[in-house]
Amino acid sequence: MTTEAASSSNPAHFIAAFGTGGLLTLMVHFNGELAHYGNALFASWTAHGTGTVAAIILLLIFYRGRISNRVKASGAPLWAYLGGLSGAATVILTSTTVNSPLALSGTLALGLAGQVVFSVAADRWGLFGLPKRRPDVRDMAALGLVISGSALIILFGRGGV
Repeated sequence: MTTEAASSSNPAHFIAAFGTGGLLTLMVHFNGELAHYGNALFASWTAHGTGTVAAIILLLIFYRGRISNRVKASGAPLWAYLGGLSGAATVILTSTTVNSPLALSGTLALGLAGQVVFSVAADRWGLFGLPKRRPDVRDMAALGLVISGSALIILFGRGGV
């Protein structure tokens, strides 16, 4: 993102993204608690079952009268349906690692590092239909800071009160 694009962005987008990070932390914690009392597969099934019920209720509330006016959308590429598999794997893996010595902060730190590394790679090689973009010095600096911060959290973050 260029500096002029960042400065002209809507502040609500930044607030929403920050809030989403907080919700992600709660989700990982709750799924870890479910895995602690059951197992990681139970946590994944519960999370996705709850999400399915919530989605059905929201669809019934918001799209009750609009079903007949619907325009047929073009089909999504087949790889787009893999989001469900990666979501289930994410819940299973984070539910397992949050109950390990990594704890919540280590799990989220490594997850963030993995997201940044993968997103830089996706930009570089144009994965999933993204435009190809070479990482610049700022991208690499941000990547280094995220990885360094993750290492600090994991290596020196234990032993708190």
